[in-house]
Amino acid sequence: MSLINVDKFEQHLQDSLKNNTFVKVTLSNKRNKQNDLKSINGKLVELKKGVHLSCLYRYPTNDITKNYPVEEVVTKISKYLEDEFYNADLYTLEADYHLLISPKQSAKLRVKPASTKDKPKLSHDKQKNRLIDTKDKVYLQELGVTTKEFKVKNNMQDKYRQLNKYVEIIDGILKNVKFDGSYNVVDMGAGKGYLTFGLYDYLKNVAQQDPHVIGVEMREELVKKCNDIAERSQFNNLEFVEGTIKEAELPHIDLLIALHACDTATDDAIFRGIKSQSKVIVCAPCCHKQIRKQLSPDDALEKITQFGILKERQAELLTDGIRALIMEAFGYKTKVFEFITTEHTPKNVLVVGVQDEIRDTPKQEVVDQINEIKKIHGIKTHHLEHLLEMNAINS
Repeated sequence: MSLINVDKFEQHLQDSLKNNTFVKVTLSNKRNKQNDLKSINGKLVELKKGVHLSCLYRYPTNDITKNYPVEEVVTKISKYLEDEFYNADLYTLEADYHLLISPKQSAKLRVKPASTKDKPKLSHDKQKNRLIDTKDKVYLQELGVTTKEFKVKNNMQDKYRQLNKYVEIIDGILKNVKFDGSYNVVDMGAGKGYLTFGLYDYLKNVAQQDPHVIGVEMREELVKKCNDIAERSQFNNLEFVEGTIKEAELPHIDLLIALHACDTATDDAIFRGIKSQSKVIVCAPCCHKQIRKQLSPDDALEKITQFGILKERQAELLTDGIRALIMEAFGYKTKVFEFITTEHTPKNVLVVGVQDEIRDTPKQEVVDQINEIKKIHGIKTHHLEHLLEMNAINS
């Protein structure tokens, strides 16, 4: 971008970094309103590798922090102004600079007196505000995350961060969802229970809600162990049951979570959520064999899917894309976005559906879109579509 006011803004940014007068920078007013990235806020921090710009990327359901060397800052900001945002605000000890770019590619630069004269601290060791605290948390101790003094063990720091990031994501998803009094949460495939315990702790003790949380797990020894820990933790409305995603006996489901379901087990989980009219469905799919075996486009796309790794990625895209569309067809407002990986799955895609309307039959226009996608890629049927008997409904 070669607009003179943009160039001036970038020069002020460069000078402030060089002269140690930089305070913070903000990018906003996204160019593409469909993008999930809402804004970027940057400040300087002192890391072991030297001073970096710490950028907070704000999304509708979570925030992500990335750090960049100072020498890369101007280039990064310039690229974001060119591709992602119309507005930029630079705060320095000398002045505040407000850049406004119009869709017609003109730009205004407003200069105002500095709103702060205090040089910001570069400390990066501020204690994070964790949604899940460790103090007196018996389950964290019993699961081996903390010591007898309730301090996080060195080799469990990643697990503790993962646990907090998980409940932070759930917190973002549930902000606009209203549950009536006590409600049922089902965690399909609870495993050792780390995330299930953390979710109950957050919903009950942080969000101050009244959930009945059920962890579904196939392994009898894990079910027994987790129920014993729940009892010692006095988590009276948390229980673990033995069974599979497909066949476990469950009450009505209000919030369904499946973070490790392999291949069609994810479809089994979504199916149970839709049939139970669950208000929220949260899935992190793993493996996509069912669609991959069928994938056989008869046009130029065949030249792409002849490569194994690309066929695998295309299968992932189509499997999860059709899942999201099927959920939309049954009245869910659906989003697909990146999240943290877990020990269950290296995949980092989260499919989230929030019920927008109650439907027993799918929307025909969405079904038509799904059928067109299947036709293009030579797909006969999607397992979730089969479970919901969509072919029979629309035959």
